[in-house]
Amino acid sequence: MTTVTRTPRLSRSSRRLVQRIGLLLGLLAGATFAAAPVLWMLSSSFKPNTLIFEFPPRLITEGFSFEAYGAIFGDPEKIRFFINSYVVSGAVTIATLFVAILAAYAFSRYDFPFKKPLNVIIVTVQAVPPITLLVPYFGLVVTLGLFNTYPGLILTYMVFTLPYAIIMMTGYFNTIPRELDEAVRMDGAGSWTALWRILVPISVPGIVSVGVYTFMIAWNEYLFALTLTKTTDMRTVPIGIQLLMGQHSYEWNEMMAMSILGSIPVLVLFLFFQRFFIGGLTAGAVKS
Repeated sequence: MTTVTRTPRLSRSSRRLVQRIGLLLGLLAGATFAAAPVLWMLSSSFKPNTLIFEFPPRLITEGFSFEAYGAIFGDPEKIRFFINSYVVSGAVTIATLFVAILAAYAFSRYDFPFKKPLNVIIVTVQAVPPITLLVPYFGLVVTLGLFNTYPGLILTYMVFTLPYAIIMMTGYFNTIPRELDEAVRMDGAGSWTALWRILVPISVPGIVSVGVYTFMIAWNEYLFALTLTKTTDMRTVPIGIQLLMGQHSYEWNEMMAMSILGSIPVLVLFLFFQRFFIGGLTAGAVKS
């Protein structure tokens, strides 16, 4: 007579523990994979060029120095790259938020002719690949005399940031009860007061999430910044990094240092406003 041996089954709590350990290991592996390039970039910014590609690679070497950062902060031309990025990104963010708030309020609270076709156009513009519009916008900017100017970059960037901003803000305003607007009007105030005194303060999470996203798009944009500017004093940070690639040699440590410095504004914004950013992205998904 043969005896059958049964493999003992894990209890429910044991299975949950195994699942959690597997999940944590997976998250740890993903975080390591995502963080490795950033750590290498940070480490390389403190190395001389001769040690950038040493094998085996080391995070800290004997040649540790702040030479690359000193070269950036000591060069007015490189400082100008950051000033240009701050000016353009800040202006795009403020202008986009202002226009998007007004447009979203109209789409959310009013019925007007061609409302649905306008919504379709906004979504369509958002879906168009920016590279397909490069040549037409270059010709338009040159014709208007805005080539190699702040307004040329700002207006061009707004074409790509406004559709997303309007869609997100409209969804957020749709979650706010219309009774608030009506209560303000019953007190004798108009739509302008209802928008800026009631809806905007309530919509801070949505506004912050749209603002952070808009700033990120404008700060990291490369293609149009390269095409619509000509002189060094109008270049932005992404173009400044590319200019460190010389014909015969690359300044790898300065490129890595400028990349780290260029990542700080977006990182700081996300760290300070991540609670609003995450809440704003999900708030418009459900209409109350």
